Amino acid sequence: MSMTTPIVDFVRRYAQSGTSRLHMPGHKGQSLLGFEPWDITEIKGADELYEAEGIIAQSEANATRLFGTAHTYYSTEGSSQCIRAMLFLALQAAPQTGKRPVLLAARNAHKALLYAAALLDFDVEWLWPAPEDSGALCSCPVPAAKLADALHALAQQDRKPFGVYVTSPDYLGGVQDIAALAAVCRAQDVPLLVDNAHGAYLRFLPENRHPIALGAAMCCDSGHKTLPVVTGGAYLHLGKNAPIQDEAAVRNALALFGSTSPSYLILQSLDKCNQVLSEGYPLRLLQCCGYLTRLRRELNEAAEARHCPGPLALDGEPLKVTLDAAVLGMTGTELADALRRAAIECEYADPRYLVLMFTPENPPRDGKRLLSAMREIIAALPDELPQPEALQGEFAALEQQLHTRCSIRQAVFAPQERLPVAQAEGRVCAMPTVSCPPAIPIAVSGEVITPAAVRLMQRYHVTEVSVLREN
Repeated sequence: MSMTTPIVDFVRRYAQSGTSRLHMPGHKGQSLLGFEPWDITEIKGADELYEAEGIIAQSEANATRLFGTAHTYYSTEGSSQCIRAMLFLALQAAPQTGKRPVLLAARNAHKALLYAAALLDFDVEWLWPAPEDSGALCSCPVPAAKLADALHALAQQDRKPFGVYVTSPDYLGGVQDIAALAAVCRAQDVPLLVDNAHGAYLRFLPENRHPIALGAAMCCDSGHKTLPVVTGGAYLHLGKNAPIQDEAAVRNALALFGSTSPSYLILQSLDKCNQVLSEGYPLRLLQCCGYLTRLRRELNEAAEARHCPGPLALDGEPLKVTLDAAVLGMTGTELADALRRAAIECEYADPRYLVLMFTPENPPRDGKRLLSAMREIIAALPDELPQPEALQGEFAALEQQLHTRCSIRQAVFAPQERLPVAQAEGRVCAMPTVSCPPAIPIAVSGEVITPAAVRLMQRYHVTEVSVLREN
């Protein structure tokens, strides 16, 4: 059944009404770029995002039914706003013990988590990847047994985290076993919070793999990453086991971290997406995933024919094609440059990996162009290829050398200076210096910058870092 689009319908009626716009925005609906007639503010009848009871509430109710959640809320400021609100709600719901609140989080967290920790003043205990799994900054697999051990270790210290936080899918397409992690969290009465920014589409696979369906208490989705939503459109999803269900409390949490001028262009995009998702999207998604499965196989066959040392296209979430450029004797950035010459722009590239994101909206030519370009690149490879470099030792050293000097909040708000990375060893990290994508810090605010951190920053082409100013 097709979904209604109450926000889109209201704005279109208003744009066609000829009403004198003696209100914001200043363009008054006059087309400069073309979208201005549909760009409005919170006028009468347009509802209010953080006190929704009209057309926005109706549209969010449509999204709630589509995603199968207890309640889905809109964000016009991406998953970053949802992450902060989600953590605020979990912190608000936790028992007050008089001790500093602590979150248990996988180390590959987006910097939005650190900003939330600075604003809300909580500590983070990190879950690190096992040495054999620590080959990439973006990934941090967390087995259920490891999570259970970490929760037990905190309990031995009489410290109960107000939440467990994981990123799934991660930037390279790795997916956590959310159902198993959720079971551990339920047994310990700790909410599981998921950064599902890259996985909004998981709800619409034949087997529902959305974190809320798998037992997460709350999660964020970036609609704009994998669904046909304009940049900034996101969702905060609450499961039936979310620690706070009161609608006013959730909207207040979102308002705390959001602008008082939410974009109605983004709201219309989220609203229209509901209709798209209800009209044949699951079938188109299934067809796209099937095509990408074949594409990965053909890429790997082309690499195997040249005796490349290992799979080129990695397994992971269905809509990402993640290439291990090292098996071609290249860096991810070199491979990205080669593809750029073939009119292909990737999502992300680092010293080893390259990530290409597809959705059902990609025309068939895009996959064909990628396969053709990669076959040409592979055919031009030299006969002798270098072995891929192992990074496990660097990441293990990062964990072993970890030393925290002060809280994240203290570091973020302290006087700072910027230094070349080569001069920063032994200094305390202030603001996390990371690019977006993937916006994952190597050194976290308040941590001493160690030799291992310096080596990794240099490897990932971080040239400067903010450190605490010394008197």
